[in-house]
Amino acid sequence: MKIIEKNDDVVVFEAKMEDSLANALRRYLNHVPVLAVDDITISKNDSPLYDEVIAHRVGLIPLKMDKSSKKEPKLKLSVDKEGMVYSKEIKGDTKPVYDGMPITYLNSNQELEFEGTTKMGTGVEHPKFSPGLMFYRNVAEITVDKEFLGKIKELCPDNEISEKGNKITIVDDKKKEIVDLCEGICNQNGKKAEVEFRDDLIITVESFGQIPSEEIFKKSTEELKASLSEVSKRIGKE
Repeated sequence: MKIIEKNDDVVVFEAKMEDSLANALRRYLNHVPVLAVDDITISKNDSPLYDEVIAHRVGLIPLKMDKSSKKEPKLKLSVDKEGMVYSKEIKGDTKPVYDGMPITYLNSNQELEFEGTTKMGTGVEHPKFSPGLMFYRNVAEITVDKEFLGKIKELCPDNEISEKGNKITIVDDKKKEIVDLCEGICNQNGKKAEVEFRDDLIITVESFGQIPSEEIFKKSTEELKASLSEVSKRIGKE
């Protein structure tokens, strides 16, 4: 496994892994529990949006998961000023991950007031409990005419490029996918690129902010292992 990029929001790495396993891990991201608003009581809503729309928007706002906070934090909002109402105006036992998520707009003399309760859940139950996204692609080797070397180096300075005769081969193994880019350069000039895919995968895990990206992948792996272990136990009882 080779790390390409890593921070709290995203981790990108190269790994030799079957597509079926990568797809199973991708699906099991929705088995990782996260915190979200589960129920909301709206006492005042003069905005142009229905109560149901407000509730839906608030439910999709990612919440911080502080281990020291209460088990099921409560939230509230009370705004009576003209302008956009943002997630930063939600107060309570925890806070939204992002302050600038718009909820609705209020004109003068309009109000929005609600209280919400939260709970831990999984994306299998509802998308608001999803911790993030995972996607992947195969590492590719793109072979094109040597006349495109300067253009390829300009647009893909970090990719490995090897020369052989009148051809060059570029390895697509970075965060940014370049197969379409190289094919486009060739097509514009009446040429064709040759693409060969390896078994290695470039895997990207992006966090919505509740849990760091690396932790999401680890928890997804743990959840998949637990499910497989349970299947083994049940088969053994038959």
